[in-house]
Amino acid sequence: MRTRTRLLIDLTARNAAYRKGLLAAASGLSPQEAAIIADLERHGLQVPQLHDVLCGGHVLVDDPELYERWSFPDVSHQRLSSHHRDIDKTRYPDLGMRGPVVREKLHGRTATGTWLQLEKTPAAFGKRKLPSLNDLRHLMDYVVYRITRSNVGPWGLSRVTERRPMYLSPTLALPTGVGPDVSRTLATTLRGIETDDDLTSASADLAAHFPPPDCDDPTDELGRALAGRAGRGLFGSSQVWVSEAPLPSAAQVLFAPGPLPRPGTRWIDGER
Repeated sequence: MRTRTRLLIDLTARNAAYRKGLLAAASGLSPQEAAIIADLERHGLQVPQLHDVLCGGHVLVDDPELYERWSFPDVSHQRLSSHHRDIDKTRYPDLGMRGPVVREKLHGRTATGTWLQLEKTPAAFGKRKLPSLNDLRHLMDYVVYRITRSNVGPWGLSRVTERRPMYLSPTLALPTGVGPDVSRTLATTLRGIETDDDLTSASADLAAHFPPPDCDDPTDELGRALAGRAGRGLFGSSQVWVSEAPLPSAAQVLFAPGPLPRPGTRWIDGER
């Protein structure tokens, strides 16, 4: 897991600007740091988005289980923060963790999941504690935030703030009930769409031999999420491309001299 996470960090470092020392810090990546980034990837984080995470972007994940998963007994500690004040901090206190890559990781609960943010400077504000040098540096980072409207992360600045956060695995579907008349009308419409799709996908005589699976009420399938991860994949819109040459047979067709064949024709063995 740590090797894979280091590779992801190396990919973003080739395509984005960071403060110096990121790759050196990644060589000492802790298992807890790797687990956090792996969980973000599992919830849809793409390589270009990793840059904002490392630069202090505010991340929302609609998965409340991450709050407990990221509470590591050996390295986690309770923290005070001004994020998501609508949450009962007595029941769900904000948790910090320090590491060579995340510097200071801060996370907590939201109404529907978990939030996370990396900070450049750890702070230890609390009752009966005198301000330390890190606390003063943390205040300076806050001044930078107020001026630039950007979070100050361990490896740069990010415009992905709590007001404009990064959403991963958002819960967009909400269950709702409908009346019997609406349900019957909706079911009739869905059956009509299914019949039309079945007839247009193949010839009518062939479609009759392969009917779609029976469903008592097609409205039961509405709103169901796809199993596993869905979306554009790990690399998303990052600058990743294939550099291999085409297959010999494809290259022969693409680059062979001579006129192109007429549309609707195909090669026959032994002639062109």
